[in-house]
This record gives sequence, C-alpha cells and structure tokens, in this order.
Amino acid sequence: MELVLSEDQELIAKTARDFFGDKAPLSRTRELRDAAGAAGFSEPLWAEMAELGWVGIPFPESVGGGGLGYAEMVLVMEAAGRSLVPEPFLATILAGETIAQGGDDAQKAQWLTPLVAGKAILALAFEEKGSRFRRDHCATLAESAGSGWRLSGEKIAVLDGHVADAFVVLARTAGEVDDAEGMGLFLVPADAKGVARERQSRVDSRGAAMVFLDGVEVGPEALIGSATAGGALLDAVLDRATIALCGEMLGSMEQAMEMTLTYMKEREQFGVRIGSFQALKHRTARLFIDIELSRSSVMAASRALDEGDSEARALVSLAKAQCSEAAMNVANESVQIYGGVGMTDEYDIGFFLKRARAAELTFGDASFHRARWAQLAGY
Repeated sequence: MELVLSEDQELIAKTARDFFGDKAPLSRTRELRDAAGAAGFSEPLWAEMAELGWVGIPFPESVGGGGLGYAEMVLVMEAAGRSLVPEPFLATILAGETIAQGGDDAQKAQWLTPLVAGKAILALAFEEKGSRFRRDHCATLAESAGSGWRLSGEKIAVLDGHVADAFVVLARTAGEVDDAEGMGLFLVPADAKGVARERQSRVDSRGAAMVFLDGVEVGPEALIGSATAGGALLDAVLDRATIALCGEMLGSMEQAMEMTLTYMKEREQFGVRIGSFQALKHRTARLFIDIELSRSSVMAASRALDEGDSEARALVSLAKAQCSEAAMNVANESVQIYGGVGMTDEYDIGFFLKRARAAELTFGDASFHRARWAQLAGY
C-alpha cells in the first residue's frame, strides 16, 4: 500500500483547496452561524459542489457518481475541513452509501441519482437515547403492516435531518433492544404521515435534528436489503462515513496549526515574538507529529476500504482514535497559545475547538475505537 498521492489525486486535492479557499473562507462559516438560517449552509454552493462531481465521488457512475473511492473523497473532505465547511457531505455519505451498498436498482434510481446531483438531501437516522456509540442499540420498532411496515420510535443527532427530504431509518424487526441482529433500514419520506422533526443546536453550529416516528406506514419498497441484517450494512456505512470525517478532521487540524504558527510569528511578549520561545517550539513540534500520524492513518484506512482489505475495519478505528485525540490536542493547544484572546469569539481559532469537540464524539470517540480495534484484533 503506497501512502502517496497519484497525479489525479494531487489535482483533486489542489482543486478542492483552491475552491474552498476562494468560495468558502472561514468568514463565510461565521456568517452562516450568525445568520442562523433554516438550512445552516449555502444551498447554491452545495449545488456547485455537486456539479464539480464531489458529492458523487464514491458512488457508481450508473447513478451519476464519480466511481472513485475514499482515497479521493478524503482529499475533498480535508480541503473542506480547512474552512469548516458545513455543507451536508457526511449526511450524503451516510444515507447514500446505505442505498449504494444495500439498495436495489429502483431505490438507487429514485434516491441516489438526485442525491448525487445535489437535488435531494437524505439523512441516516440511527442513533437513539442511551446508545452511546453502540451501533446495535435500537428500540425503534418496525412492525409488519399488510405488505409493508409500520415504524414507531425516536432518533437523535440525525446529521442534517432538519433539511432532509427523506430519512434512512434503522428500526428493529426482531429480537431485543441491544441484539446485534434483527434490524432493518427503511426509506421514509420526511413528509410522510406520522413523521416529525425538531432541529437541534450543536456546539459547532452544524445542523442536526431529532426525528419522531409515530406509526409511520411505508410500503415494502422502503426496505433496504434484508429486514434483519441492517446492522451489518450500517457497520459498513459507518466505516465509510467515519473515514470521510477523519479526512475533514485532518484538514481542520492543519488549518488550526497554520493559524497558530502565524500568530506565534506575529505576537510579541517581553519584547520578542512568542515563536522564539523554546517551550512553544516543543509543543508545536508535538502537534506536527500528531497531524502527520493522523495523515498516515487516514490514507491507510481509506485505501484499505477501497481495496476491500480484510484489515479495513481495524484501520478505520485506528484512524478515528488517532484523529479524535490529535484534533483535540491541536485545538486545545492552539487556543492556549493564543492566550486569553483565543477564548473570545472575535478570533476564528475557537471555531476549530468547537468543531474538534463535536467531531471527536461523532461515530465514536477515541476510547470506543481503541476498544473496537482491540476486539477486531482478537484481544
């Protein structure tokens, strides 16, 4: 496995970085937060990203996707992370991969094609109160109703669920609440009778929602794949979304580090620039190592997923554990090096601390993924 970029990948990385640097600077992220709009992101810019083919990078060409892989997807996510872009990349990967991996041709044509074109937003509703990263904790019920299903339950922290046109809902069809088997994934239109949602406010200003299902009836065509093997499909999808998130975290680490180094070269104390202090040099050197280790782990995991490597799942957990800790280290140290002003909203560095905290806990924190890695390794 070569952890270097090909010429095509270098072009993708440069194009994405130039695009976000020009059209999605940090000032835009601040403006979107302060505006508190209904979407929380720029719908015209999202459409432009779709036109560039970035939304469809990991999806098959048959639905308008790029037919590429996560080695390319993380490059776009890394560039997006530098500007803390709030557009719904993760929601698209979560719901889109569920359909791509487990859906039939009709479902792919109906949902994936507009999703890739940026004309529809889908959200994956799988987390519940008390789940705490456990992917098999599901109390939402899916009961047989004629030839279809009746869904009842409550989902939390649904990424971009406040603007979704439809939800992919994890629901239990058999067994007990914490059983690994007996779950299915269902496509539920957001305007279906019995569906309600409540927007949630996150510390990083990203959009999310609670979704309530009160006897929602769907037809047999709503079921994605097997009615009892949804848990395995969810695991595969979350691994892909997790490595995409790691790509974004890598970009945010890099940007926070660059901003901090610039500040160290400009800020004077005791008549000298603080960048000349040996103690700060040591601390930033440690952060540099954390970032480079994160980069290697993200590259290895994304390539393993693309190649179908048997170690892919373990490498994803390794990458998320590394990125979760590194992102928090970089953000915490950056704010501290800035001093008291780093805690004020006037300075952009605080945005990276808030995003690092939210990203650290998304799809499992470092402790969860270290335990998962150990379990996959047979410990």
